[in-house]
Amino acid sequence: MKKFFMKKVSGRKITGLVLAAAMTLIAAGCGAADGGTAAGDTAQGNAAESAAPGEKIVNIGITDSLGGINPLTIDQTWVNKYAVGLQFLPLVELDGELNFQPMLADSVTTEDNRNFIVHIDENATWSDGTPVTAEDVEYTFLRLASPVIANPTLMLYAFEGVNDDGFVEEGAESVEGVKVLDDKTVQFTTKYPIALTTFENTYAFYIHTLPKHILGQYSEAELSTLDWFNHPDVVSGPYRVTAYDVDHYISYTANEQYWKGAPKIGKLNFNILDSSQIYAGLQSGEIDVTHHTMTAIPQEDYENIEALENVNVVYGSPVTNQSVFIQTANIPDERVRQALVYAIDRNQILEQLMKGHGEVVDGFLSSASPFYDADIEPMPYDPEKAKALLAEAGWDGSRTLRFYVNSGDGTFVNAAQAMAAQWAAVGIKTEIQTVDLASLMTIAGTTDYDLFAVQYTYAPVDPYPDIAWLLGGEGSWTGYGDDEINEALASTQTAGSIDEMKGFYSIVDKKVQEEVPMFSAYIISAQGAVNKRLTGVNANVYGFFINVHEWDIAE
Repeated sequence: MKKFFMKKVSGRKITGLVLAAAMTLIAAGCGAADGGTAAGDTAQGNAAESAAPGEKIVNIGITDSLGGINPLTIDQTWVNKYAVGLQFLPLVELDGELNFQPMLADSVTTEDNRNFIVHIDENATWSDGTPVTAEDVEYTFLRLASPVIANPTLMLYAFEGVNDDGFVEEGAESVEGVKVLDDKTVQFTTKYPIALTTFENTYAFYIHTLPKHILGQYSEAELSTLDWFNHPDVVSGPYRVTAYDVDHYISYTANEQYWKGAPKIGKLNFNILDSSQIYAGLQSGEIDVTHHTMTAIPQEDYENIEALENVNVVYGSPVTNQSVFIQTANIPDERVRQALVYAIDRNQILEQLMKGHGEVVDGFLSSASPFYDADIEPMPYDPEKAKALLAEAGWDGSRTLRFYVNSGDGTFVNAAQAMAAQWAAVGIKTEIQTVDLASLMTIAGTTDYDLFAVQYTYAPVDPYPDIAWLLGGEGSWTGYGDDEINEALASTQTAGSIDEMKGFYSIVDKKVQEEVPMFSAYIISAQGAVNKRLTGVNANVYGFFINVHEWDIAE
């Protein structure tokens, strides 16, 4: 099945990604890298790096395990993107105001939505002083598209010269869709029009350019497992990995030659914890920072964390959608699917389980998106309407629907139980199956379910790729397809203004509300926290690490 994007599914928050294929953790080395050993279980996890006297160190508490550290083989989850992005900058990054900010590139432009000109910052250099060039970008693209490396999560078949499976020929030294124009300029050419935001969000956001002058000597097979990635000595970003353990920690030291300015924090740790450890770690000061999408804070700890005197709490934008997907091949009558929504009190669930930190919408888009249509009012809680629709549809009350949920998302497990009770009240029997996230993604790749739920972050500025796949007909998570939706989605890629794009996305969300191949149980505004001793931290869902080199510890 084709995937013109990188999936950003969040199950505790995998975001921002993951189909069953993308759930395969293709790590370059397992266990502790670079000989790193666990320091012992503490409230901050098994951190390998500690501060020397007078040295500044920051500990970031996360609850997602690391898939890998090799930019060519990792899945595109948030933790992996950031773990790699601190070393090898993406071309652009999305900031808290949902604008694409220059990282390695200082401009990305197009005049025809097919030819995209990327200019690398003239000041961009590798830590050994070598300039970052357009050839580095071309080299990285070709290795990402290698059939030998075979990364399943970055589908590049949208570009000229790339095969329909997303790969080029083994050992390819060039491809029609990527051309070096000069030392600092590269042109990407797609087979069909795509919006600039789609190019930026789907590709420029995730391509982490690698140093050709260092890695060009290795074969594609060697690059898949190259030990160099476990402790790289040449990077373009503010930090480089010194040690990691996929289940416990990632440790970084500052790149003193960072071309945007040497980091003020000498060492940085990602400490991988159980969610139950976050509050205690923040309270003790062993954790300095939590991130909205990489750190799943239990709802019952929200108020306790808010009460801490040593941290500032910031609630993120409502971007994480607790999506419920309906396999329409198994529930073909839209009246039954509508009844499923009318039967549940989503506002009550949001207030009781999420403490109101979020919102209820219909369709894919939340109020965080510039394309959100506030005129689409969510379907209300109306159990009598649900009963009437079921009667019209001739619903078999003896049938039991299989509802799969992520066992690691305790808050939604509780929400699912409340939903099941409300469905039972109108005559719909459900059997809740709680499975771990990897199993849930495997099940999602089949049609052997009636409903399943997972946290899913639809990029507010570019929901097109995810929606196009999810409503892609047979083989998609919904099994649902519609010509009017397909036409509207295609039109978003050539629209001339935000208002025009908003109109096309409104067509999609209205149709989804009417025919219900999926619905949003609620949208989450996740909690993040920053120790008051830190300065310069822009705590938001997006753009968290754009200025990490400017973070500091107040004296």
